[in-house]
Amino acid sequence: MLEKLSIILSVFFCFLISNPVFASDTRVTELRTGSFQTNLLQGISKTFNMENAAADACFKKAIDLEPDNPTGYALEAMLHLFAYEMCYALDQRQKEKEAILYYSEEALARGEKRIAQHPKDSHAYLAMALAKIAKVSWAIKEKKYLVIAHETSNIWNYLEAARSNDPNNYDVDFLMGWLHYHIDHFQGMTGLLSSWLIAEGNRQKGLQEIKTAAQKGYLLRDIAQSEMISVYLNYEKQPSKALLILQDLKNKFPNNYNFYFALGMTMAELHRFAEAEAIAAQIEKNITSQTPPFVPQLQPRYDQLMGRIHFQRGEYGRAESFFQKVIQDKSFYNNRTRARSLVYLGMIHDLRRERKYAEDYYRLALKTEGAEGSAQTDAREYLKTPYRVTGK
Repeated sequence: MLEKLSIILSVFFCFLISNPVFASDTRVTELRTGSFQTNLLQGISKTFNMENAAADACFKKAIDLEPDNPTGYALEAMLHLFAYEMCYALDQRQKEKEAILYYSEEALARGEKRIAQHPKDSHAYLAMALAKIAKVSWAIKEKKYLVIAHETSNIWNYLEAARSNDPNNYDVDFLMGWLHYHIDHFQGMTGLLSSWLIAEGNRQKGLQEIKTAAQKGYLLRDIAQSEMISVYLNYEKQPSKALLILQDLKNKFPNNYNFYFALGMTMAELHRFAEAEAIAAQIEKNITSQTPPFVPQLQPRYDQLMGRIHFQRGEYGRAESFFQKVIQDKSFYNNRTRARSLVYLGMIHDLRRERKYAEDYYRLALKTEGAEGSAQTDAREYLKTPYRVTGK
């Protein structure tokens, strides 16, 4: 259900946060060094900059300071969800799964106690929604449908309670908007459970809610802006709007390689090929030298970026060679990248009027485990209607 691959979307979940003290329009200029709130804010920044160990230390300090507050635990669950999505070893993934479940349960238990004492605590409701989302996101990846059905039952109720008790908390708009927008993309059993137990999909309403959070949100403003990049680049097909936001976030969080890849793809979509190739060259250099946090396992993402650059140039033979490299890597962590490359290979065959081969690739993309999201949305569309270059 919850898509962790668009490039940006797999990053934002672990940064979802509610602040248990400040209203959404409060500023942080008077925060004390070492306070609960300061540690949460520092944890957000560290996580967004892919400094996971430092983020973990900040959130644990916050928990030590206020052990009965659900927000620190919810953030830890989201941090481990991100690590689960991004890790490259199955044994480590199992550890991250255990941490997701542990911190989610701790957040929910403390949230229930807090609500019992303070029934209008908007931030406690929001923290509980985050804890539920962490469990559901893991369950979707492992197709635990009974867990999905059980855990989704209260998410929307928690969000509505958070909003009704603090109408100015625009961070709630982000979560509601994300769900409204993306539930329309969920297919099969996941889509049925989502619309039945959470809310009906509404892309237009969801997009507006995300925009509101991106403009007026407090703690989730950067996250909402990050999601706008994913929406504009992967779903709305408006890369120029993604670029306006992306450049600012890349400068603000220079250690996050996801923004490098997203910027390279955006430049390719805009046919600014020299800039796209310069970004790709920097990524390749960082992978080769293993400049932290770049690692060799990112090679398929680099190959896909190069494939997309050549595709946008109309150099379909060269693009195909890069996409073929990507799909040869069957690693579990490469599923989303492989699915997107399979879609591009189908698009190339459609352009060559080789419809049967195109359909074969689209079907392979739809069968790729753990690759739910924009790639499979496009695969379904092109199975119905062959891909054609716009205007031709």
